[in-house]
Amino acid sequence: MGKDESILALTERFGDWWNHGFDAPRMTDSLYPYDRMFSPIRVNRLRLKNRLIMAPMGNISMCDETGRPNVKMLRYFAERAKGGVGLITTGLVPVSYHIDKSLIENGELTYFPRIDRSRTVFAGWRDLSAMCHAHGSAIFLQLTPGLGRVGNPQCLTNRFEFPRSASFNPNWYMKDVPCMRLSDLSLTKIIRRIGQGAADAKACNIDGVYLHGHEGYLLEQVTNPAFNRRRIGKYADYETFGLEMVREIRRRVGPDYPIMYRIDLSLALEETYGDKMDTVSPLRRFKGGRTIGQTLTYMEHLVEAGVDMFDVDMGCYDNWWLPHPPASMPSGCYLSLSELAKRHFEENRILSNKGLPVPVAAVGKLGYPDLAEGALRGEKCDLIMLGRPLLADPDWCAKAFAGRVSEIRPCIGCQEACLNEFVEGGHPQCAVNPRTAFEDEFPQEIPPAETAKRVAVIGGGPAGITAAEALVKRGHAVTLYEKEEELGGSLIPGSRAAIKYEFANYLTYLRNVAANLCSAGRLTVHTGAAVSAGMLKEAGFDAILIACGTRQNRPPVEGIEGKNVYFAIDVLNAPGLLEGAKDVVVIGGGVVGAETAYFLRYEHDKRVKVVEMDRYIMNHTCTANRGHLIHYLEKAGVELLNCTKLAKVGDGYVEVVQNLDKNVPDPYVTWSPILPENVENPLDALHKLRERPMRRALKADAVVLAAGVSSNDGLYYDCLSEHAAPEVYNVGDSFRSGRVFEAVRSAYRKALSI
Repeated sequence: MGKDESILALTERFGDWWNHGFDAPRMTDSLYPYDRMFSPIRVNRLRLKNRLIMAPMGNISMCDETGRPNVKMLRYFAERAKGGVGLITTGLVPVSYHIDKSLIENGELTYFPRIDRSRTVFAGWRDLSAMCHAHGSAIFLQLTPGLGRVGNPQCLTNRFEFPRSASFNPNWYMKDVPCMRLSDLSLTKIIRRIGQGAADAKACNIDGVYLHGHEGYLLEQVTNPAFNRRRIGKYADYETFGLEMVREIRRRVGPDYPIMYRIDLSLALEETYGDKMDTVSPLRRFKGGRTIGQTLTYMEHLVEAGVDMFDVDMGCYDNWWLPHPPASMPSGCYLSLSELAKRHFEENRILSNKGLPVPVAAVGKLGYPDLAEGALRGEKCDLIMLGRPLLADPDWCAKAFAGRVSEIRPCIGCQEACLNEFVEGGHPQCAVNPRTAFEDEFPQEIPPAETAKRVAVIGGGPAGITAAEALVKRGHAVTLYEKEEELGGSLIPGSRAAIKYEFANYLTYLRNVAANLCSAGRLTVHTGAAVSAGMLKEAGFDAILIACGTRQNRPPVEGIEGKNVYFAIDVLNAPGLLEGAKDVVVIGGGVVGAETAYFLRYEHDKRVKVVEMDRYIMNHTCTANRGHLIHYLEKAGVELLNCTKLAKVGDGYVEVVQNLDKNVPDPYVTWSPILPENVENPLDALHKLRERPMRRALKADAVVLAAGVSSNDGLYYDCLSEHAAPEVYNVGDSFRSGRVFEAVRSAYRKALSI
């Protein structure tokens, strides 16, 4: 047990990865035609038409109350099948209801799709498989034994039932809530239920099953000694649960039905947290996870039991940026892991029960055709898994096959819509594709408007360009005005840092969209063009859609107008502004503040402190995204001051008022999440935050403001008062400041109504 040096070396590169062999890929077509990517491969008796797999993206709240897949879920998957992917895998489908107590909500409801409830759910799965097969795609059902310690702990507060796990493990969401140990009998029941789920999947014409054995969910909790600390009983051997599960599936479905297994080569906990594993609760409970060697041995045994194919990654909920690599992580981050597993199977001549090589799929930000093809040609993997890229563009595969790579809409890695949205209570969506999970509402071909209109769009950021494209497709004559010399809006400063390369790709994509529409004579764009309500009224537009974005906030404190004070967007655009500054204080610990601090520390070698009024740094940001930034800000020595207010800006210093109460949250905690505000922790009374203010001076050669933004809605209200057009609308950040997700979503929906 202990640290694995290869994993340690890999995680050490993830801070300033651009200095350690990782590239920032672009949507290029240097390796076209992608003959390797679009070659067939056999898995058991199933022949996949290409080597592209839609990765499992949780289908939370995309089913009705019985767990039956609804129209939203069917159309969502059908569109990815239509787009050309060879294999679709569903999000996780639990089978352990009433054993794993965290699965059931009040009223005996669940937000997960189900195949175990009754035959009433089968029709939905049969319809889904038929839709995928119509487009030549196979589909696997991802089965999970449960959530265990990473499940919703509200089962305790709502129904007075403890969550359950492999051993007495703390719950991830509320570390003070213990998970009870599952009995051997309960685990044996789960195995039988998995077998039944596989048999039901086969009966529903689903092409294979996919075991959810990674990321610290229940299957990994029982099959990894970091979580399974049982000393007696059948399942004290951490391999037994997984092996018996595979054998039970084989017993129920026979030898010809494909079984896929998703596995972590390493939890990477000890490699991530080092000495904290000895001192921090709950991390100190989780030492001694499977080594790479032990995992490879376990994989060999899984093949003997009947597994046909694997995909491999690393990490778990306690270092959540690893299994969910965010925008700030490098693309192709886990190709070394898939290559290691593939070579192990080849060198040891390990074959499946059908006498076939065991394919290994690679994961980890592979949504660039040249990168994916290069990985296949370089024998680093046998298949490519695409999750978020297929949410961003369901036609990714078809466009890559046709060589239309520049038309692929890139994922920006924000994870606000695909992950954080359902954590907050919604369902999976996509920040850059407003149709994702709304395919049942919005047809792929935008319907023409009944009456063609002259429409002005004000603002050339994501909202403005998205609206303009939709309006043009509706048949309207559209003129777009942008006050700056270039299109892009907040994406321009937002794409400057090395960790924001995916935003740079999205910026290029949007500019290409606008340029192509202009070249076709369907859109008129004026840059460097500030407009007024009177000017727009004089032009006689039928409709005006305003997407002016935001304006920066300047806190009302003494000295805030000083010459050493800069807005973050100005520093990102022109870091030379801080050329003579060594000590920099960033005011605001939201996404912009944290990313700016990262940029200044890692790319410009500044000594950086971040001041944030809130209890948490990067509150309401996806756990994976905030975890990666905070972890590596700490490693780089950036001081994070939460519960701290700016009081004064002076010459070479700032004064802040910091709350020193013992219950101020540790700003560097990345192994536990921030609970949604509508979820009450009954133990919070033990950690009540009191005011213990202390005034403190911080050295500051420069002060960088990232203290939030306000909607830039002045033009909208001017247009209303001037009656500048019969229709005046306000969308995106100029209506309600938010993120790319909200801006694009509102702009698209509004444009379709004009």
